[in-house]
Amino acid sequence: MSTVLIDYGSGNLRSAAKAFERAARDEGLDGAVTVTGDARALASADRVVLPGVGAFADCKRGLAALPGMIEALHETVIVRGRPFLGICVGMQLMATVGREFETVDGLGWIPGEVVAIAPNDAALKIPHMGWNELRLAAAHPLLAGLKNADHAYFVHSYQLQAREPRHVMATVDYGGPVTAAVGRDNLFGVQFHPEKSQATGLGLIANFLRWQP
Repeated sequence: MSTVLIDYGSGNLRSAAKAFERAARDEGLDGAVTVTGDARALASADRVVLPGVGAFADCKRGLAALPGMIEALHETVIVRGRPFLGICVGMQLMATVGREFETVDGLGWIPGEVVAIAPNDAALKIPHMGWNELRLAAAHPLLAGLKNADHAYFVHSYQLQAREPRHVMATVDYGGPVTAAVGRDNLFGVQFHPEKSQATGLGLIANFLRWQP
């Protein structure tokens, strides 16, 4: 079982890779965890992870700058149905469009748009940063073992507003509901950072490594 984390210049991926390696080791799962910007590596990948830190447009441009990567993602994830996990901006890139500073097309896998968080409490600061309690909205294999009020670690100013409520797997409250996880078919995305979310994050990663959609 091989897991590929896509490196397109958006953040330090070593901590994420270490979390996946630890979860695999703890669960007794075989297989390599590879961090790469080479689109050819996706051809043999059993699972694909798209992390991301920064602005939506910058991340989309960084992904597009890797020769053949967007095409390889489509072939591996959409055509061949390999399990996919988007993290933070990697989740946001699953949307139809992002509206952070400028309007930029996303991958179009989860219908919806990425918009600024607008808390109804003026005392709440943006970015939404730190620990928050998950509110599970649907049953999903990646959420197995997690429960309402489990904590996850967030750092973001924008959120993916899914067009269809059935694609929202979890939310958090930050002056109103904020999307924490989305999914459909072989696709799943989390706004929080599982590699920084201790037991909650390691549990979700382990679920992803066992997932057979």
